[in-house]
Amino acid sequence: MRFEVECEGETSPAFAIRHGGRVYAYLNRCAHIAMELDWKPGKFLDADGEYLICSTHGALYAPETGACRGGPCRGAALTRLDVFEAGGKVYLRKG
Repeated sequence: MRFEVECEGETSPAFAIRHGGRVYAYLNRCAHIAMELDWKPGKFLDADGEYLICSTHGALYAPETGACRGGPCRGAALTRLDVFEAGGKVYLRKG
């Protein structure tokens, strides 16, 4: 699911995915070069559903942590957003 958040005074694209029964959310920005990740609108996982993948650079990220697992992003990570579920809905925790 794509959405927008206020980040450092700007509106930024973000996304949330369900992986392993839990919801994780990140800014929609590759850690290698600030490009949106989705290869189709709202599609972020590789063909095996194992990693988040940058459609531009092929960088692979762990869905649970946003940590780089392969490609040109070595040592970097996606910017994680703090979300929680309540009553069947997902909420962004403002901090």
